[in-house]
Parts: sequence; C-alpha cells; structure tokens
Amino acid sequence: MGKITGFLEYQRLQEVSEAPDNRKKHYREFVAHLSDDEAKVQGARCMDCGIPFCMSGCPVNNIIPDFNDLVFRQDWKGAIETLHSTNNFPEFTGRICPAPCEEACTLRINTDAVGIKSIEHAIIDKAWQEGWVLPQPAVEKTGKRVAVVGSGPAGLAVAQQLARAGHQVVLFEKNDRVGGLLRYGIPDFKMEKGLIDRRVAQLQAEGVEVRTNHLIGKAPLGAGNGKAKEVDPKQLLSEFDAVVLSGGAELPRDLPIPGRDLDGVHFAMQFLPLQNRRNAGDKGVPELWAKDKHVVVIGGGDTGSDCVGTSNRHGAKSISQFEVMPMPPDPERNPVWPYWPTRLRTSSSHEEGAKRDWSIATKEFIGEGGKVKALKAVRLEWKDGKMSEVAGSEFTMPADLVLLAMGFVSPVQGVLDAFGIEKDARGNAKATTDGAGCYATSVPKVFAAGDMRRGQSLVVWAIREGRQCARAVDEFLMGRSDLPR
Repeated sequence: MGKITGFLEYQRLQEVSEAPDNRKKHYREFVAHLSDDEAKVQGARCMDCGIPFCMSGCPVNNIIPDFNDLVFRQDWKGAIETLHSTNNFPEFTGRICPAPCEEACTLRINTDAVGIKSIEHAIIDKAWQEGWVLPQPAVEKTGKRVAVVGSGPAGLAVAQQLARAGHQVVLFEKNDRVGGLLRYGIPDFKMEKGLIDRRVAQLQAEGVEVRTNHLIGKAPLGAGNGKAKEVDPKQLLSEFDAVVLSGGAELPRDLPIPGRDLDGVHFAMQFLPLQNRRNAGDKGVPELWAKDKHVVVIGGGDTGSDCVGTSNRHGAKSISQFEVMPMPPDPERNPVWPYWPTRLRTSSSHEEGAKRDWSIATKEFIGEGGKVKALKAVRLEWKDGKMSEVAGSEFTMPADLVLLAMGFVSPVQGVLDAFGIEKDARGNAKATTDGAGCYATSVPKVFAAGDMRRGQSLVVWAIREGRQCARAVDEFLMGRSDLPR
C-alpha cells in the first residue's frame, strides 16, 4: 500500500480527452494516458484491501493492488511485469474494457473508484515506449502443432501462450489482416490498429505463423475480403495435433419488420468495418456513408455507440439512437457492489452528439424508390419485466440510414457445422470451463474459446478464455502444463 491515507487525500483523476468538436474531424485516438505523476497519485488511492474485490471483478484477475503500489513507487518495469503476468494485451483492455474492476473497487461503495483502467493504460504505453515489451520465444520446442482459427483477442492469447509453451502455432484468419473484431469491429478512434500490428509482430517473433485470407469451413457472413481461401476442416485435423476455434460472435440479431429489405437498412457490422478499411488505405471500399443523412441506430450498447461516433465523423445530418429497454438509473455509487450494476452509461461518442431514447420499438421502415426514408415506432411501457405498447404513442421520423446494432446471436454457424461440433442452446460451441477436458468440444482434439464458446462478450473475457484454453490444450498435448490460467 503506497500511501496509507491516499484514498482520503486524493480524488479520482480522469484521463484528458480531446474536445468533441475537434476529435470529430479525425479517426485517431483522442484520449491521453496519465503522466507519471498523475498515475502515481491514482496508485496512491488504492487501499490494498484485505480482500481485493477489484481482482475478482476483473475477468483476467489482474493483480491490481500490486501494480497500483508499483506505479506509486514509480517502479514501472515491475508494474508491467505484474500486469503482463495475467494479461497478454493490456493496451487493448486499457482502452476498450468497460472496467468491471472499478465497479468492484471497495472505494466504489461511497466514493469514486481508483482509476484502475487509466493506470493500466499508462503502464502499457510506458512499457512500449521504453522498449520493455519484447518477444519471449520458447527455449525448447515440443514438436506439437496447433491450429488456431480466428485472430481476435481470444485467438491471439491462445496463440501467444501456446507458442511460449514451445508448440508450433499456426493462426488462421479469414480477413486480410489479423485482429478479428478488434480490427474490423472497433473504430480506430477507440483503438488504433497499429496496436494490433505490433503485437502480431511480437507473436511472429515468438514463432507463431500467421495465415490471413484463410476461411475454415463455410461462413456465409463476413467471409473476409472476398479473396479468402477455403480450407477443409479435415485438413486441419490431419495436419495438427490440436485445433482451437476462437472466432468472434458475428451473427447479428435481425429486426424482421416490414421494409427490412429496403436499401439503407444495414447491420452495424456492414457499416463499421468499411471505415476501418478506408483508414487502413484500402481501395474500392463500398460507398456506405452517413454524410448528410438522418441516421437512426437501433440498439443502445457499445456497437450502437460506435455507429454514433462513426456517423458523427461522416457528417450525419442527425443521429438518433433507440433502445428497446427502459432508460437505466444513474446512481452516483454502485448499488450492487461489488457486482456489475445496470446504470446509464454515456460514451465519448454520445458526448459528440446524438439524440438517445429508450423504451422504443421500431414497427416499420418506410421506403421511397426502394430506399428507406422514414421509420414508424412506438413507445413501450414496462411492468414486471414485460413490455406493452403505449396507446397513441406511435410516431414517424425521417431515416435515410438505419443501423441495426442489437447485439450478436452467436458465432457464424458455418465453422461449427463444418467440424460437426455439438452446440449449446444459443448456438455456441458446447464446452465446459472446468474439470477434465475443459474447453474441449465434442470433436476429439478440437477446443473452443472466447465468443465461439461463451457468445458475445468483452475483450477481457476473450483474453481470459484464450489463456485458460491454452493451458487446457497444453495439458492435452503434454499431459501437464506450467501455463497460468
């Protein structure tokens, strides 16, 4: 515990962001990490609780009190070693994780939490700046070969852990670049893609072979850039000692109402990746823009927020975001500490401009000449968890571009079907996370992790599952494992 009275003396300090009107003019990151002195003050606020609920709130179980103390003492090298012991990619989580650790912070009972996420952000950025993030190739090779299908955070974590255990790892990605939904789902203004590129370079230096434009089985949605080579799953099963399926949840929830087939009604993931490709310098990207349009985003989560931020940068005429659920409360403290509370969350994209509305059900898309021009909606009333339409509350509003961001149902079924893997009730690969054979699917030597196993989730959960799955695969191949879980 760096400073015994620190939590009484210091206030939580927010990271500095570029002003909304300025940042809407570009697609770069706009949040600056804390300075060394600012991070030291935040570290001083940690109480080093007897029971560190922040660690249990963090899916990768980051050793938060320890790195808070190390930052307070300005031992940055010790801090990154502690952080990397549980988290392969803190530059991802330090930017886009919603920080459940902070809701579990003991200070959250009656005051503001320690700025754990901002400290993590500062640690990893300093580590890269100082050249402390280096490849860690295995000293001895096992001769075992593992195929990892999907290069999002789960796949990257699996690949890195298994390579460091000495296995020969080949990472397959259907798109033209590595990163999965990190690459083509997260806007650049939230996480610039050079962060992925330098991690991929590290993995390659550790012995991971990367094969992009390789589509395993059949995936009717999102089959890369149209140049992906189809690979028969039987080939993987014959050439590798183990196969890990770590793709993302890419099957979006649809809205089957009249007018759904009109031009201008799109899934969010038909819209967001295009701007990322433009930012990367790709040519021939489809012309789907929000410029000078009345944009309606249906869905109030992170993906919907990303649509708002991207539409603002395009220069939309107006942006409205609907959520079918009631407006959540906005309590000053955490009413269900140390658990994750349902609360009103306002993102940086919302700060840039959007009209948000709750308890709204869209009933029909109205077209003109085959293109969407408006939508009809109705207000809802919620009682005892059940919704009903409010009589006389129907309204019509202009809509030139409608983006469906209502979450994801499951991974694309083509990959699982191609392997013949048993699924759970939600269409995910069926696999347990504890006991003998954890993360193993119904098909011998095939494992599943991340969204492929648990469904749509957070980047930090994907990293956790990737690390745990890697240990399970290592045990399967070698009979034992020294990899951490």
